[in-house]
Amino acid sequence: MRVAIFDFDGTIYAEETFTLLMKHLKEHPTYRSSYKSFYRSIVPPYIAHKLKLYPSSKMKKRSMQLYLEAFEGRSKQEMDAYFEEIRTKMQQDFNNNVLERLKLHQQENVHILLVSGAYTQFLERVTDGIVFNQIIGTEIFYQDDKVYTKTELTHINGEQKRLKVQEALKGHQIDWDNSYAYGDSFSDMPVLELVGNPVAVRPEEKLQKLASERGWEIMD
Repeated sequence: MRVAIFDFDGTIYAEETFTLLMKHLKEHPTYRSSYKSFYRSIVPPYIAHKLKLYPSSKMKKRSMQLYLEAFEGRSKQEMDAYFEEIRTKMQQDFNNNVLERLKLHQQENVHILLVSGAYTQFLERVTDGIVFNQIIGTEIFYQDDKVYTKTELTHINGEQKRLKVQEALKGHQIDWDNSYAYGDSFSDMPVLELVGNPVAVRPEEKLQKLASERGWEIMD
């Protein structure tokens, strides 16, 4: 079985998910009262990150944990509705070149995975209409169908992406040499290096340099 693994931020979605999620919370008629508390909580780790005292991976995980606290006690249905509200806006910024490649892989009967650090539930809502065989993301915990933030998130990023992909495909005979992976960031390297056909999508400088050196495809 051949697979095609797609990153989300900077690959399928041309922008940054968390920036849009912050704006959505800030302007939301129901939840915006929680924005100030979220913002106050995120400033200290953000400053530490800018001073290079706090790693990027920890900053992303902490940000996502703090963001969810604005929805403590909300139901899964309410969260679905919240994420659904930004689906149309997000899809306007989807990379059409990447979507065309995804459709081509579907026609070739390639097993397609979306792998991202974003919330899985969010990914399921905003990619509605695009068919993936599997979606791997950061899980939101629920207790009695209510958002529960006392359990620490497992943020899917970097090496975690590779491990989750291998876990999801366990039991399948994968033709890695003839499989594909798409990413925009150097942090996507653990997944890009799994396959015989890695593709750098509008890559950041560090990945651009490495992709050029290795002769990988670079996609706009």
